[in-house]
This record gives sequence, C-alpha cells and structure tokens, in this order.
Amino acid sequence: MKDLDQSIPALMQELGARAKAAAAELAFAAPEMKRAALEAAADTVLARRAEIIAANAEDMVFGRDKGLSAAMLDRLMLNEARIDGIVAGLRAVAAQDDPVGQVMTEWDMESGLHIQRVRTPLGVIGVIYESRPNVTADAGALCLKSGNAVILRGGSESFHSSGILVECLKGGLKAAGLPEDAVQRIPTRDRAAVKELLTLTDYVDVIVPRGGKGLVGLVQREARVPVFAHLEGICHIYLDAAADPEKALKIVLNAKTRRTGICGAAECLLIHRDIAETIGQGVVRALMDAGVEVRASEDLQHIEGTVPASDEDWGKEFLDMIIAAKVVDDLDAAMAHIREFGSDHTEAIVTEDDAAAERFFARLDSAILMRNASTQFADGGEFGMGAEIGIATGKMHARGPVGAEQLTSFKYLVTGDGTIRP
Repeated sequence: MKDLDQSIPALMQELGARAKAAAAELAFAAPEMKRAALEAAADTVLARRAEIIAANAEDMVFGRDKGLSAAMLDRLMLNEARIDGIVAGLRAVAAQDDPVGQVMTEWDMESGLHIQRVRTPLGVIGVIYESRPNVTADAGALCLKSGNAVILRGGSESFHSSGILVECLKGGLKAAGLPEDAVQRIPTRDRAAVKELLTLTDYVDVIVPRGGKGLVGLVQREARVPVFAHLEGICHIYLDAAADPEKALKIVLNAKTRRTGICGAAECLLIHRDIAETIGQGVVRALMDAGVEVRASEDLQHIEGTVPASDEDWGKEFLDMIIAAKVVDDLDAAMAHIREFGSDHTEAIVTEDDAAAERFFARLDSAILMRNASTQFADGGEFGMGAEIGIATGKMHARGPVGAEQLTSFKYLVTGDGTIRP
C-alpha cells in the first residue's frame, strides 16, 4: 500500500505536466483544427458503439454490486439512443463558434490607446464527476473547444465506458494534429488521486466537481485551486394563485418524473394556499398516480396516499420518485422557503400573472429561474450550448450551464503608436 501511495502523487504530477504542455499548444490552435478533432471523435464514437455498450454493461454490473439506486443506475446506463445523444453533442459543440480570441468589447482612449478585451482559455481544467459516462464526452469536447486541456476523473462505476470515450476523444485530437494529452483520464479508481488533483496548483487552473453534496463538499474543502461548484439540484416549482391548471399538471409531472436522477429534476413543490384544494390537490394526486411518493406538509396530508413530510425533507435532493410538497401563503412565502432551503440551482414559477413572474425573477438569485417551463430544461444542450460541463451554482465567473464560452477568461490587448504616458 505504501508503494501505491507514493506512486499516486507521481502519476498526478506527470498528468499535470503533460496537460499543461498540451494546454499551451491548444490555446492557439486554429478553430478548424478543433472542429475537425471533435468531428473525428464523434465518428469514432459511432464506429465503436457496440464496444462502448459492452463496456457500459460491465459498469452497470459494478454499479449494481455497489448498491447504486435505480436513479443512479439510470444515469450510468448507455444505450443506442444515449450514444446517439453523445455523438450529437460532440457535433453540436464542433459546430459552435470558437470562443477563443473573440473580442468581448473594445474602445479607444484619449491617450491614443486602442483596448480590446478578448476571450482566452483558462488553461488546465480538472473535472470530477459521478456515474454519468456522457459527462466524459461533454467535458472533453467543451474543454477542447475552449482551448483548455482537461484531466477527467469519472466515477468508479463508469470506469470502462468512460475509458473508451476518452480514447475516442484522443483519437480525434490525433487525427486533427492536436496534442493527445489535451484530454487525459486518471487511470485509477483510487480516491487518493482525487485529493492529489485538488492540490496540483502548479498545473491545474480550475476544478469542476459534478455530483452529489458529498463530492462537491469534499472538493470545496480540500481544493487549493479555484472551483466552479456544481452543487445539489434542489429545484423548486411554485404554483402561483394564477397558475394555469393544465400547464401546472404537465410541468410538474415532467419536472419530477421525466428523469429523476438528474440535477434539474424538481425536488420540492410549493402551492399557493388559494389553489391548494383545487389545482394543488389535482397535481398532488397526479404525481401519486404516476408513482411518486409525495411527502406533504400538514395542509396536504388529508390527501389520501401522501406521506407526512419531516423537517429533513425540505432542502433534500431525492434523485428519486419522491417530492416534498408544501402549501405557502403567497409568492413571498414561496421565495422565503426557496432562499432557506434551495441550492441556487433552478427554480420555476407557474403563473399567468406577469407581475408575479417579474417579482419571482427579480427577487430570487438562483442560477436559473423559469416561468411556465419544466426544470428539466436546466441543461446546457437545451440552452443551445451543445453540451455542458455542469450547472455552476456559485456566484463567481460562470453561473448556470457551463459551456465552452464559460470555460474562458479574458485578457486585454492594448495597441498604441509610439504612445507614451505623460
């Protein structure tokens, strides 16, 4: 064990050094080369589809043996349709405008200087994530597009399928004449490697954790490099007094049941007191008919089939066919609940009242706020980004879906003509 402990730091130092060297070259790669790399990677994923599905079957066995929930197994599973989604995501990122070198703004000074603020890569990004092998492709593609090298550390349960996806990305880089070390994966399930990654200050510029509260908390506590926090998806839906009943029913059912294991799944339903016995009761019954366990506040417990909510159910990410439901006096009470128990991820209001929607948008500060739409749309692909590396819930630099543009910083280009300062 001692030898292994000593080899992990050496392994991570080597990965970091190779990533930094690759990032220096990738930072000025021509847009057409990066596009070609991503298209070639997509072609390779298609060509190796059967191999990826077979590897994923091994991962599914590992996940079941590990005791993963049904929702987490759903996140882990790859089938033909999901591989098609990975390929589409790679092609969508390839087709996007290259963010590197974009002029964000420019101006002239009386001194004679012309100043431009332009987008530039961050450098080396470490991505730590759980279960979902598609994140391997999404993160690799977005980092490549934005001129960053990436070190990937997927969940132990997705080890085999993620490994092949990394090979596909490396194949694309090689085909385009770009450094293969721009995409690397930590080749061990040993958790000691994660702790080493978090302290590679000489090589890694930012860490992106994507997973549950335990993972994100570990990263935030122990990282010595900046972190884009992708915290829990404790997403709320508030049914306002002016909610349309048909919209309310469709939105809540979709937000909770479409895929329960993603961060955009609704975890708490808040119902205005004026509609609790009408629209609210109908929505609660529809959820239960769909197989959802409704953990209800006292005002809703008379509805047969509900389960009394405990204090721990408010602010809990279930990632399962469970939702907490509560009656609130008004919009302000709903927003107070969200501020207390939310994770600054995504909140939705269902209302036909423009003033209520405007107040909801203005007075809440979650990364994503929605009106009359399912929280399941909290996704970079659905925002037109092609893919995302996560939903950032912090307030620095990037917020919400983190796509290629959000993986850049900026620098100033200042041009004079023999200009001197008096």
